[in-house]
Amino acid sequence: MVKLVAMFKKPTDTASFDEHYESIHIPLVRKMPGTKRIEISRVTGAPMSTPQFYRMAEMYFDSQETLNKAIMSPEGMAAAKDLMGFAGEVVHMFFAQVSE
Repeated sequence: MVKLVAMFKKPTDTASFDEHYESIHIPLVRKMPGTKRIEISRVTGAPMSTPQFYRMAEMYFDSQETLNKAIMSPEGMAAAKDLMGFAGEVVHMFFAQVSE
């Protein structure tokens, strides 16, 4: 299993970010084909420091091939376009292999 991880730095306007993220972006992500599970988290702290991130999203897929197909699908492209429109300056993304 693999996952696509999105880490978001704190945006200038958190209320506006949260509204868009929850009402527009997440519904787009949920439409991506092959998505097994989505975990959305709000960062609440960090050990002995101030957290560098505000939110985290983890989208799980059976394989890297399935993930690649999902992000290249029309639904994945729509989610990516939306993401760059409202969070392009605060998002960092990467793939991760899940250890089981």
